[in-house]
Amino acid sequence: MILKALYDYYHRCDEVAPAGWEYREIAFLIVINENGDFIRIEDCRIDNKRAMVYLVPKAVIRSGKKFLASNFWDNVEYVLNYSKKCEPLSGDDLKDEKKIKKRENDIVSTLQKFEKMKMNVNAFAKKYPEEKSFTAVNSFYEKKEFEKVYNDELWKEIKRNSTLYVSFRIDGASTIVAENPLLVSNTKQGDDICLVSGKRGKSIKITSAINFAGSQARIVSFKDGKGYDSYGKEQCANAPISKESEFAFSTALSLLLSSQSKNKFKAGDRTFLFWASSSNKATTIIEEGIWSLFGRADMDNSPDERIELVRNTFFDIYSGKIPSRKEDSFYFLGLAPNKARIAVVYWNECPLKEFAALILKHFEDTDIIHKSGKPYQGLHQMLSAVTLGGKSSEVQPNLPEAVMKSILQGLPYPSALYQACIRRIRAEQDKDIYAARASILKGYLNRIIDNNNIKLKSMLDKKNQNIGYLCGRLFATLVKIQEDANGINTIQERYMNAASSTPASVFATILNLSVYHSEKLNEGKKVYYEKLKQEILEKMSADAFPAHLDLNDQGRFFVGYYHQRQEFFTSKSETIDNN
Repeated sequence: MILKALYDYYHRCDEVAPAGWEYREIAFLIVINENGDFIRIEDCRIDNKRAMVYLVPKAVIRSGKKFLASNFWDNVEYVLNYSKKCEPLSGDDLKDEKKIKKRENDIVSTLQKFEKMKMNVNAFAKKYPEEKSFTAVNSFYEKKEFEKVYNDELWKEIKRNSTLYVSFRIDGASTIVAENPLLVSNTKQGDDICLVSGKRGKSIKITSAINFAGSQARIVSFKDGKGYDSYGKEQCANAPISKESEFAFSTALSLLLSSQSKNKFKAGDRTFLFWASSSNKATTIIEEGIWSLFGRADMDNSPDERIELVRNTFFDIYSGKIPSRKEDSFYFLGLAPNKARIAVVYWNECPLKEFAALILKHFEDTDIIHKSGKPYQGLHQMLSAVTLGGKSSEVQPNLPEAVMKSILQGLPYPSALYQACIRRIRAEQDKDIYAARASILKGYLNRIIDNNNIKLKSMLDKKNQNIGYLCGRLFATLVKIQEDANGINTIQERYMNAASSTPASVFATILNLSVYHSEKLNEGKKVYYEKLKQEILEKMSADAFPAHLDLNDQGRFFVGYYHQRQEFFTSKSETIDNN
């Protein structure tokens, strides 16, 4: 199912590489003339992480100790006979026989790779003698012009980044040699039935390696054949995949994983890819906007506005304002590095309208009022709210993935998120509770199964008689009385943690304090706050304040506190305050 979805994605995209080709970042170009004479090195890097992308022949599949060179492009070992492992030893290493032996083996290995590149270039030069670019590169190697590269000013940069890719360009040419269409020939059709496409074709032995998490890995692996062979079939013959299908799904996967991709995001140590089954208006809009919901908030200039746009888009799709087809689906694929293989840790296929409903449910459950509008919670906004300093990268390792699954599948938000949020509020009791944290508490409490309590609303709910919620409202009122009377909030700084967990131990004290604070207010404010206190106290049971609030009611306390604080910012309250 995953491979078929990737296969279909390749065929619906306009910007993917044609069969036999792939897009690769080439960091440096060796510029030569038509005689093969070295002219200069050309730096194609955009910044420290990215380089210019070229359409080149698909990388060769290397397995075990088998050395194979790609067509007129590869890493520095293959192209220029250099590896950091071959650098001269120094100090005590000159006496270490193991290190000396290892360096000797590395020199031999690098030379063998270099010879493979030379042989590959020579073979194309002989096959196409009229192609001047091929013969020029061949002359570059035969005349040992490559040794002049070591004297170029940019050689130091190449040595520092010897794993980057290098190719050739003929001076004056607008394309690189590796882009020559003669380098890729059509493959012959075979008689095997491909398990991905259902069509007949020539099967592959092993799948291509994909650049993932800084290394080369495979999503389907019969690399060694050991332990997988059956009925006399070896490697991928156990699960036939045609060359055409393998190229399609591996190219699609590489495209989704590329540094320029807007169809991926990171959650902890996992990488998640997302795409739609078709490219109509609805799916295109979702693919463009979903980054704002799950991507890094610090990479967006206005994350709240972007997430609100996503919300409105999902609402339009769910309501039918933006038309979609019943067969339209949305896919999420979670990947993790695992030695030479890519481990699939998450897969979710969902009809587009159902997916839209789940996202809308997330927005509804976490919707909370705020004086500047309604903030919409994306993945990283939620994670940042429960960490010290707002660094989403410092949350518990499995929390990002758990939160993401809650959003995508409509599951209860993880208790670890809820508990972390309460811990941060307690650790910062001298500060006001801000919208993101109140939003998390509300979302968690509204999704858990609890028939004894009504759902929390996005704004103040005067009908809510939950004892935790009422205690939070009352505490917010007492804090506001002190602020209006004295311009300070020592009640919040000293008593919030106790009030939210053991109300009976502190509320008698702070209610008495509020009497003294009220005496400093004007008559209008004094009457307003006294009515508000009585309105809240009348909803409590005869037993008054409980000795202890459980963890869920502690969350309702903080939501009640937040709701009541926001109510003080309304125009009605401000009018009363100014009397």
